[in-house]
Amino acid sequence: MNRKLIRPTLAEIRERDERNAQQRRNPQPADQNRKRVPPEQTHAESFYYKKQMDNRTPMVIVLQDGEELRGSIEWYDKACIKLHRNDGPNLLVLKHNIKYMYKADESDDSADEEVPEE
Repeated sequence: MNRKLIRPTLAEIRERDERNAQQRRNPQPADQNRKRVPPEQTHAESFYYKKQMDNRTPMVIVLQDGEELRGSIEWYDKACIKLHRNDGPNLLVLKHNIKYMYKADESDDSADEEVPEE
């Protein structure tokens, strides 16, 4: 049985050498084609709390059981938020008990008041 040895042509060898030389001149990152993993911490939460604290924005915090707490955020840490309230004692709310929160605006206050009928 005769085995045939397949050899690259001279043109193929030159082309491969040129590609290798070009890669050495302009190295590209190995992960260029892969998507980058998003950062674990974006600091968006910290930025949001800081902005609300600085402006003393009235907030409504809805807890997991549906209870609403109203006040402004005085400070926060990794696990909890201190809520400053005018109509009651200040509260330390654990973050895992918060369902969601939003800014209280003027329409919230007026919706709670009854409109007298004429």
